[in-house]
Amino acid sequence: MLLATINSSIVLIALPDIFAGIGIDPLEPANTGYLLWMIMGFLVVTAVLVVGFGRLGDMYGRARMYTLGFAVFTVSSVLLAATWFTGDAAALWLIGWRVVQGVGGAFLMANSSAILTDAFPANQRGLALGVNGVAAIAGSFLGLVVGGVLAPVNWNLVFLVSVPVGVVGTVWAYLKLHDTGVRKHARMDWWGNLTFAVGLIALLVGITYGIQPYGDSQTGWGSPFVLACLIGGVLVLAVFVQVERRVANPLFDLSLFRSRSFTWGNVANFAASLGRGGLQFILIVWLQGIWLPQHGYSYEQTPLWAGIYMLPMTVGFLVSAPASGILSDRVGSRVLASVGLLITALSFVLLIALPVNFPYPAFAAVLVLNGIGMGMFSSPNRAEVMNSLPPHARGSGSGMMTTFQNTAMVLSIGFFFSLIIAGFASSLPDAMRTGLQAHGVSADSAAQVASLPAVAVLFAAFLGYNPIRQLLGDQLSTLPPDQATYLTGRGFFPSLISEPFSHGLAIAFGCAIALCLVGAVASWLCGPVARTEPIGTELASAAGEKVG
Repeated sequence: MLLATINSSIVLIALPDIFAGIGIDPLEPANTGYLLWMIMGFLVVTAVLVVGFGRLGDMYGRARMYTLGFAVFTVSSVLLAATWFTGDAAALWLIGWRVVQGVGGAFLMANSSAILTDAFPANQRGLALGVNGVAAIAGSFLGLVVGGVLAPVNWNLVFLVSVPVGVVGTVWAYLKLHDTGVRKHARMDWWGNLTFAVGLIALLVGITYGIQPYGDSQTGWGSPFVLACLIGGVLVLAVFVQVERRVANPLFDLSLFRSRSFTWGNVANFAASLGRGGLQFILIVWLQGIWLPQHGYSYEQTPLWAGIYMLPMTVGFLVSAPASGILSDRVGSRVLASVGLLITALSFVLLIALPVNFPYPAFAAVLVLNGIGMGMFSSPNRAEVMNSLPPHARGSGSGMMTTFQNTAMVLSIGFFFSLIIAGFASSLPDAMRTGLQAHGVSADSAAQVASLPAVAVLFAAFLGYNPIRQLLGDQLSTLPPDQATYLTGRGFFPSLISEPFSHGLAIAFGCAIALCLVGAVASWLCGPVARTEPIGTELASAAGEKVG
């Protein structure tokens, strides 16, 4: 799980070095698709496939599917690191193998929780799943630091670093992991798989392209292609629900939603993931585009230091997730999960209250609080949902839970980026035009730069580029040296976007607060979980014995 989540975020920080290495400017309008799919492809694939792979684990053995995932992940990592060509072909090669890497990640994510649930009795699962959750969340932030360290040395190392762990993990899983759970052989639900994949892919593709400009609009939500994807995806998913109600062995076992804990636990998980999913991206923009340059860091240094300065969130999660897992085994999960999301909502309130140019100790304290809240929610919520599942459905149930979580992540990125872009678009063009003209840029050139889509400015800050150097390009050579130096220095751009960013930030985090409150209520509505296996099975499972 640590390996999978490190690789989901390691590329975020390494993108400037990767695109420089293959000779592509990701901010060119023609290359925006490459940029988006390098960011989103892994998440989209895992969101689509985890349910089907969890179902395969129920049918053919979770350990076997898990080991297959390790092997697929390792092979794709080798081929990603071995990229030897440049240009469009290299970009397509990287995106393609990132998709395959996502396939391996989906095998791992779908079956890890089910394997742990099989291996531990109900009164120990909170701790076991809490440790697994720590690996998942810690990996997503450690990936930022690992990518920031390795990419400047050689961008291929970003992918090569997974290979030794993947090889050892594949061999270890093959030799040591054995299925102790209930296997249920059944026919594969092909129509369910097809309609689910088509509907969810269409929906997520629509969200991915919705944050790109269309015509005179700053975003693409009015684009016929985006609308067709969104509406078509929803309609196909409606067909999927009807299919699942009629087939004998459904991909999505809708009968699981009769369990109060499974239903409300997944509602809470979806709301929480939607509320906090875009947080990582917003913090990266905040640090790389504004705060770090204002505090003496060059734009080339900002990707690494953004990852380092976000580590307090991981520390908070590392402290609270195992502890809350142990407590949930003893006192239940409802109160812990609800309080965790209330703490997370409070952290978003404090982030809104912070000035854009914040004192770092205050920022770090809020990040620790956010990590504590997420850890208090994550472990009990996962234990609540997994404990509610019958043994034969743990793979598919775990996959369903992961699908809701990963889908919410992609939705959240599109949602929060759109809110930030809306905040930029309302005031950034006038501020950009006025500021550039005040420092010697001609009115025509200033108007041209100011008319560029806000998403270009957002991506420039997100990638750690020097935004004004990137946007003005050759026009800088026509300016007096002192003015060119000031415009491309560490003060002009951060001060320019601080107010628009603050406006978008308040809107985005306000929505996150509302979603966390919805998740807290849903967590409270989870009912008592009935025991899903005889006590003899639990005791034998705790002793590590395979139960016939």
